[in-house]
Amino acid sequence: MKSARLRKKRRMKHPPSIMHTKDGTCYLCELMNGDYRKYLYLEKHHVFPGRPGRRISEENGFTVWLCPEHHRLGDEAVHNNHDNMLFIQRNAQALYERTHSRGEWMALMGRNYL
Repeated sequence: MKSARLRKKRRMKHPPSIMHTKDGTCYLCELMNGDYRKYLYLEKHHVFPGRPGRRISEENGFTVWLCPEHHRLGDEAVHNNHDNMLFIQRNAQALYERTHSRGEWMALMGRNYL
């Protein structure tokens, strides 16, 4: 019996975020509070969760950088607050539709967030 060769998993090259660049600021702190303070630690958030949402988010640049309080801790965290999650999803759709049609959005996501 031949030994199986171990293969390295190929990493996909994803485009940069269409929503927010990693400059040390939290996306929600900026938009909700006008707070542009720089954080030493931020977490990458995929705007559309689950399958295939996470993959679609990566491939189309629907990612933002959030402070831990807005990502997974506290009452305003997108994983704890449906309104804040929907706010980011609406922003993603609005930015996408600046360069694409609503039909293209519906073909991609299958749901209108606006």
